[in-house]
Amino acid sequence: MEFKEELEIYLRSRFTVIWIISYEEERIMELFKEICSQANPQRRLISWDIAGYFRSIVNVGGSPPDARDPKTALEAISKAPAEQDAVFILKDFHNCLHNQAVITRQLRNLAQELKSTRKTIVILSPQSKVPDDLKDDVFVIDFPPPGVHELKGILERFTAHSKIRINLTPLGREKLLQSALGLSSNQATRVFGKSIVAEIRDERGKVIKHGGTIDESCIDMVTSEKKSIIRESGALEFYAPTETIGDVGGLEVLKDWLRNRERAFSDEARNYGLPAPKGIALIGIPGTGKSLTAKMVSALWRIPLVRLDVGALFGSLVGQSEENTRRALRLVETIAPCLLWIDEMEKALSHGGGDSGTSLRVFGDILSWMQEKKKPVFVIGTANDVSLLPPEFLRKGRFDEIFFLDLPTLKEREEIFAVHIQKRGRPVAQYELRALAMACEGYVGAEIEQAVIDSMYIAFNDGQREFTTDDIIAALRKQIPLSKSQAEAINLLRSWLREGRAQSASYTEARQAEEHFVNLQLG
Repeated sequence: MEFKEELEIYLRSRFTVIWIISYEEERIMELFKEICSQANPQRRLISWDIAGYFRSIVNVGGSPPDARDPKTALEAISKAPAEQDAVFILKDFHNCLHNQAVITRQLRNLAQELKSTRKTIVILSPQSKVPDDLKDDVFVIDFPPPGVHELKGILERFTAHSKIRINLTPLGREKLLQSALGLSSNQATRVFGKSIVAEIRDERGKVIKHGGTIDESCIDMVTSEKKSIIRESGALEFYAPTETIGDVGGLEVLKDWLRNRERAFSDEARNYGLPAPKGIALIGIPGTGKSLTAKMVSALWRIPLVRLDVGALFGSLVGQSEENTRRALRLVETIAPCLLWIDEMEKALSHGGGDSGTSLRVFGDILSWMQEKKKPVFVIGTANDVSLLPPEFLRKGRFDEIFFLDLPTLKEREEIFAVHIQKRGRPVAQYELRALAMACEGYVGAEIEQAVIDSMYIAFNDGQREFTTDDIIAALRKQIPLSKSQAEAINLLRSWLREGRAQSASYTEARQAEEHFVNLQLG
């Protein structure tokens, strides 16, 4: 049901006081104008604020009452004819209630009095600070940001200009509109205008988008605008899409799964009947690329990545942690479609009984949200120690798939070396990748990257020469890989894969796990 339809039901049901949380007064006023103009019989619409007092908006004859303070304004609403269908919009009225016991009591009396009338009070406020005394008398709702249809109208007002060059495919236009979901109408207007007039250059200074042009490069500019929204919550951190699929060596099964769902949030997928994917869990050995994969998905799918810091949700006041959790999850849904990255889930969500049940309640809120969320939020959960995770967290229905990231195979180690050598601006052909891969059996991707960096220090301090294959091998020999220093923990993790509890992220390991499972079944 659309918000307009819900609002109409609330008015017909005689909700006496409705508190709408939003900064977008203009959009809300336009919506009420439309509702009241279409009402049969006619519904009056009057607004009041501390600076402009009462103003007649729709279907109001004569002069509005003179009320220059909140007390007089509420008295005027009480005196208005009870038989007339009327909506009184009070803007920023939360400021009038702050530490004002008389005004709070007066509003509560009025909420009870209006039950026998056709009058409704609507409070517009950017905050949900409803006084405790009023919580049973006030119905609080969040005003949703513009949908794709409204954003399309904003964009068309720009593209209707004859001097603006449009270089967008239908899919590119859809992605641009989706990237703006979660922005207010004012924010969307500003960022569309900025992205159109901006000139974009590559690293060499070459112009890749001229001013007055709208193309897919505008998507990144729109996405960056969402950072300002993310700053509202200390528990959320925005990551710009920087890592590409080429920056992740190996993990071909996982990559194929992600490529297959690259268009999962498109209108085409919805029209086909496909549900939006819920998320994936990445379980495995530290340093195998779980965090890198989360960042890579953002660039592959061209949607923003937000990291949830569960530790930052916990507050000292009673109920604060639960409220922080709900606020953070609402904010994530506001900027959907997006990726929500819960890093090191076992540390964030493993719970005990030493905090009067706060951890359990926060954990329960996150679990319920993951199961019931309707907005297109794709959850990426990463964990190093699956034994610390509550079993219900990995239950089917919360994640589409659980992937295990094992020690890289020989071929994957070659790919990882190629990625990190190219990243340092050196031609891969100058290095013996097979020899390097064979020299680091049991090493994870993070250890391989560190060996490349260490070899560069060796060469730099030796007359700033180019680092060689031998330098990298020498750096590898100085390391003690996790597969040796934490052999017992890694063996426990790998046994979890062999038991068939997850899908391997790599082709070779997938075959090995399948063969082992068949052997177990055959006895």
